[in-house]
Amino acid sequence: MASWSPLAAPPFSWPLAPFPIAGSLVPEVFLEMVSARPVNGELDAWFRSLMLSIGNGRGEAESGGAMPTLSGWKDLPVELLLRIMSIVGDDRMVVAASGVCTGWRDALGWGLTNLSLSRCRQNMNNLMISLAYKFTKLQVLTLRQNIAQLEDTAVEAVATYCHDLRELDLSRSFRLSDRSLYALAHGCPQLTKLNISGCSNFSDIALTYLTCHCKNLKCLNLCGCGKAATDRALQAIAHNCGQLQSLSLGWCEDVTDKGVTSLASGCPDLRALDLCGCVLITDESVIALATGCPHLRSLGLYYCQNITDRAMYSLANSRVKSKRRRWDAARSSSSGTSSKEEDGLANLNISQCTALTPPAVQAVCDSFPALHTCPDRHSLIISGCLSLTSVHCACALHPHRAGRAMVPSHAY
Repeated sequence: MASWSPLAAPPFSWPLAPFPIAGSLVPEVFLEMVSARPVNGELDAWFRSLMLSIGNGRGEAESGGAMPTLSGWKDLPVELLLRIMSIVGDDRMVVAASGVCTGWRDALGWGLTNLSLSRCRQNMNNLMISLAYKFTKLQVLTLRQNIAQLEDTAVEAVATYCHDLRELDLSRSFRLSDRSLYALAHGCPQLTKLNISGCSNFSDIALTYLTCHCKNLKCLNLCGCGKAATDRALQAIAHNCGQLQSLSLGWCEDVTDKGVTSLASGCPDLRALDLCGCVLITDESVIALATGCPHLRSLGLYYCQNITDRAMYSLANSRVKSKRRRWDAARSSSSGTSSKEEDGLANLNISQCTALTPPAVQAVCDSFPALHTCPDRHSLIISGCLSLTSVHCACALHPHRAGRAMVPSHAY
């Protein structure tokens, strides 16, 4: 397990200059951070007293003398330490502070719930192994990488110590294998958000196993996970993860209508689905989604060239049926209001769907007011479809509507 002295350079590298954690700089940096936000009188008095007690030592260090002792800093009150960490807002500082002494390590371990190591250039694997046992209360952990560093041993360490984890980003972790998913299944059953996009070594067997244990998943990114995102895995997701709201299957080329129709029936609360590059799906998938997922707000069908007008008309008709349900609900409701969650599609990507014709796409655009073709509110994406250039949203006919409040580009 990696370890280092608080007065030495940590065993990892960041894209910015390393944070100065030498003893001579700690008091000065902390004073600047505490001054940035008011603290209560008791903590402020304690901090000023500590500053006076080590002020001479700092002066000697700045003039090239002996390094000051950190013996006073290890007794910093937990409340003040955590407040300093929240003010600085830099995870490099948290990592450095956890190595000062066991008291600081324990305090941060109990107080830290969010950590990102995405700016770590190298040795992320060893760093995560050395930190996992310190930060057992983590709920959000981001380990996104530009260059693959993370290995199964680091994920296993996270699963061993961080049982409260809710959100985990492992995107672009090309070195990970099924061992990581099995470890997460056992150690982090409370996961609600998991990003494993680009993790091309995972299998559908391991993903299926994960969904059997992590049944609270609401957001899952499987973009580029061609081996994992199969129809069998999607059927397991539909069966085990009924609360799922967002799913990305971009460029998972083995996905077929069988898997998507299972999702439509098993995950009725689905709000965002990315099927871009899923070249095997047909109209049957879109029809199932239009029928089974009334809250769907974002749908990506880029390069799904088997999609025809039949799919578009099914979306348009689902809007009509949704309006009828809302009207009936409003009539039977004492308040006479309906849920805002049923506002329909706000984002639709049908780029390169070359089989579509203008009347069918125009019907969809007319049915969902949140879909726009105008430049400032581009949420109906039809690039690469030269035959659809005549499709327009209401703003094109009524320019004054463009000034109204805009719908977010992606709801989830």
